[in-house]
Amino acid sequence: MVAAISYLETTGYTLFMKETIEVALRTALAGLSLVPKGVVLDIPAEEGKGDFASSVALACAKDAGMAPKVLAEKIVEALGYIDGVEKIEVAGPGFINFYLAAASYVPTISAAQSEAFGMNDASAGKKIMSEFTDPNPFKSFHIGHLMSNTIGESISRLFENGNARVTRVNYQGDVGMHVASAIWGIKKLGIDIGDAKEFGRAYAHGATAYKEDEVAKTEIAAINKALYDRSDAELNALYDAGRRASLDLFEDIYATLGTRFIHYFYESETAPIGKELVLAHPELFVESEGARVFKGEEYGLHTRVFLNSQGLPTYEAKELGLEKLKMDLYPDTEMLVIVTANEINEYFKVLKKAMELVYPEIAARVQHVSHGFMRLPEGKMSSRTGNIVTGESLIDGLIAAATERAKESRAEDAATLAKQIAVAAIKFQILKGAIGKDMVFDEAKALSLEGDSGPYVQYSYARAMSVLRAGAEAGIEPVVEAPETEGEKGIARLVMRYPDVALRAQAELAPHHVAQYVGTLASAYNSWYAHEHVLGTPDAPRRLALTRAVATTLKNALNLLVIEAPEKM
Repeated sequence: MVAAISYLETTGYTLFMKETIEVALRTALAGLSLVPKGVVLDIPAEEGKGDFASSVALACAKDAGMAPKVLAEKIVEALGYIDGVEKIEVAGPGFINFYLAAASYVPTISAAQSEAFGMNDASAGKKIMSEFTDPNPFKSFHIGHLMSNTIGESISRLFENGNARVTRVNYQGDVGMHVASAIWGIKKLGIDIGDAKEFGRAYAHGATAYKEDEVAKTEIAAINKALYDRSDAELNALYDAGRRASLDLFEDIYATLGTRFIHYFYESETAPIGKELVLAHPELFVESEGARVFKGEEYGLHTRVFLNSQGLPTYEAKELGLEKLKMDLYPDTEMLVIVTANEINEYFKVLKKAMELVYPEIAARVQHVSHGFMRLPEGKMSSRTGNIVTGESLIDGLIAAATERAKESRAEDAATLAKQIAVAAIKFQILKGAIGKDMVFDEAKALSLEGDSGPYVQYSYARAMSVLRAGAEAGIEPVVEAPETEGEKGIARLVMRYPDVALRAQAELAPHHVAQYVGTLASAYNSWYAHEHVLGTPDAPRRLALTRAVATTLKNALNLLVIEAPEKM
C-alpha cells in the first residue's frame, strides 16, 4: 500500500498558483472597493475555459453598479501581471478565465509520475465504518446489491484516498419472514439445500403462498417462530446448511467485485439487542394492539412497528440493535456510513429519530447514503414474485460477452481480462451518474470501447502502458518538461485537475465526479495520441513523461471506482 502524502505534495505548484490567483483577485477587488461573497476561484467544469475561472464579477456587479462583463474587464485590468499565469480573459457574460504558463504544469506532471498522485490528508487518521451490500441469506443477490456494493466500496476507497482508516462491514438478514418463506419453499419444491442459486425461486414461491394461501401463511409463521426459538431440529439443520450455502455464494461474488469485508453483522445477533433497547424505553416505543410502536407523527414522520404482536423484533428494532453493536465492537469509530437503496429513505428518517432519542451520541455519527435503482430495459423487478435478475447472472452474461473480445487481446490471461472488463462495464455505468438517481443498464453501451464506459477507460490505460513499454524497449527515458504544444497543455491541464476531483468526490460522497473526469481524460488522451506522435520524434522523452502521468492518473482514478486497470488489452 502506498503511504498517503499531503494534498500540497500531490498538487505542488498548482495549489500554490490557485492561492496566488485568489490573493490577486481579492486585492484587485479591494482596489475597486468590492468584497467578494462566496468562492472566488473554481476549476472550470468545461474544457477550454482555462485552468481556473471566477464568476466574482457576476456576484459583485450589483454592488459595483455596472454590467458584469464591464466589471470583469476592470478586474482583469486591475489584476495586471501574475507570475505563472500566461493569459487572463473575460468570457461569456462576465466570467474571468486564467490560463497557466507552460512551466506551471511541470510540478503536476512530476507528481503524477508517482502512484501516490491524487492522495490527500483530508480524512487523515479518521476512523470510519462503511456498511454496504447487505444481501439476505435465503434470497437472491440481485442487481440492487450490485449497486450498493459498487457505491459502498467506491466511497470506502475515497475515504482511504484521504488517509482514513475504513472498516468495511456487511449486515445480513439471516432471520425473519423471508427466511421462513424460503425454507417453506425449499421443502415444497424439493430444492437441494446446498444450491443457493435456487433460493430466490424458493423465496418467491413461499412469499407468494404467504400472501395468497391462509394455510401456507400459518405454516410459514410457525416456521418463523421455530427458527427464532431454535426449537425444531429438522428446521435448524435446514437453516444452518442453507445459511452457509448462501454466505458462500455471496463470498464468491464479493471476490469478483473486489470487496473484502472486515466484519459481518447478522440480524440474529442484533435482534435481541434491539428488543432489549425497545423494552428499556417504553416511553418511546408504546404499546399498540399488542405490539410496540414508535409514533413518528410526533416528529413529523410516520409510525413504525419495532416489536410485533408476538413480541418479535422487526427490522426496525434489529437496525437499532445493529448500530449499538457496531459501537460496542468498534468504540473508536467516528462515522457510521450506511449505504442503502433510496426506497427506505422515509423509513430511515424514522429510524434515525428513534436512534437520536435512544442513543444520541451514536446517532450523531450515522450518515445514510441512499442510491437509486438499477433497471434493465425489461423494466421493474421483484424478488417476491421471482421476476429478478441476479447479480451473478448479470456478471456471468457480461463475462460471456467480453470473452470473445478478450480472445483477440494481447493479455496473457484472457479469462481474467474478460472478468475485469465485465466488472468494469457494470461499475462504471453505476458510478458515472449521481448515485441518488435510477439508471437503466444497457449492456451494449456498458461494454463499448467507443467511449463513456469502463472498458473504454481500461483500453485507454492499456494503450498508455503500451506506449510506455515501447519507449522502454527503444531505450527512451521519460523526461518531465514543460508542455509545448496546445495538445500537451490540454492533457497536462486535465491531469492537474485530478487531485481536486478526488477531493471533491470524497467530500460529497459522490464517486460520479471521478467517473466523469476519468472518462474525459481517457477521451482526451486518445485524441491527443491520434494527432501527436509520442515516439519517433525529438519530443518523445517529454511526451513519454506526460503519457506516464496520464497512465498513473487513469489507474488511480479507476481504483477509486473499484475497477481493475489491465496493462494489456
